[in-house]
Parts: sequence; C-alpha cells; structure tokens
Amino acid sequence: MDLNHQFTVAVPVEDAWRILTDVERIAPCLPGAQLQEIEGETYRGVVKVKVGPIQAQFKGQASFIERDDAAHKVVLKGEGRDTTGKGNAAAVITAEMTAVDASNTSVTVNTDLSVTGKVAQFGRGAMADISDKLLAQFVVNLNALIAEQPATPAPAATAAAPTGGVRTIESAEVAPLDLLSAAGSPILKRAIPVVVVVVAVLVWLVVR
Repeated sequence: MDLNHQFTVAVPVEDAWRILTDVERIAPCLPGAQLQEIEGETYRGVVKVKVGPIQAQFKGQASFIERDDAAHKVVLKGEGRDTTGKGNAAAVITAEMTAVDASNTSVTVNTDLSVTGKVAQFGRGAMADISDKLLAQFVVNLNALIAEQPATPAPAATAAAPTGGVRTIESAEVAPLDLLSAAGSPILKRAIPVVVVVVAVLVWLVVR
C-alpha cells in the first residue's frame, strides 16, 4: 500500500536536509512519539496513544538504508509492532527534498506500507486520512521548531557510543496522541482497536 505526501518547510534546501535527517532533533515533532535509543543508523522508540481514558504504548524502529546528500534523497526502513498481537507493520519510506526558492524547500514522502493481522482489515482510505492528519500536525510542529531554532550548523562529530554501540536518549515523557481528535469519531466507531495499531505504526513510520 502506497501513501504519498508533500509539504513545504521555510528553510533553504541544505538546511532542510540537515534538519529532516536529524532524527533525534525532529522526534519531538512527531505526535505521541518518543525516541529512546540510537544504535548506529537505527533509531528505536515508542508511540503513546489514547482513546478516551484508555492508553496504550507501541514499539517501533527505523533505520537508514540509503542516504544521498547531493540529491537530498533518503530511504529508510521502519517497522512497528503491537505488543498485544493485533498486528505488525513494516514500511520503506523514501523522502526527497527540492528547493522551491532560496528560502523554501518542498519535501515529498512516499511510504510503501505492509500490514498484517487485524491491522490489515483497516481500509486504505482510513489509513490515508489518519496519516494526512498526523503529517499536518508534524509539519506545524516542525515549522515551529525551525522558527525557534533557525540556525542549522553542520552537525558536529558524533560522540563515541557507549560499550555495545547503543546510545540512550534522555528526554521528557511525551503526551499520548489523542485518537479521538486525530482520527475522528466515525472512524473510531468502526474499528477502535485497529485504529490504535495503525496510528501507532503511522506515527512512527510515515514521516521518517
């Protein structure tokens, strides 16, 4: 299943490239997502969601499989799983950035999503609708981050990772993503349990 998105950020393309390939920096922009550790080019974390008083937490990871600094193109592989067994998902995400002008960059994201289990019963239209809403919120948060921190110097040398190659990320607890506002009541009435799984996967994968 293909999900396609496009958005614009108000920075030059080189700055956009540095920002959007800095997973640690942009992770707080992802609704409900919390980056927990980095091992080489693999990023692991959790997604927290809630439906009314019910809260759940899901595990996911993403890793770079291609990165072209000259063409401003990156390909990542991600996967997410519901610990209660309702389903799993995997995705290959391709993002490309092109300059609109000297101060703005267009970003296109194609997500090739594969789902199994109960998640697979959820229609493509509903998945696309949810991912559209989540991406819109991500872009709002991202542009707010850019406005607060407009300077984007080239990354400094990466600090040596601890023994074992895993670096733990210390960050504040994030609020769970509220599915009632993200998905809308008509969708939730049809399949609340499946919505929880799909949104968790999409938050973790679709904008990477």
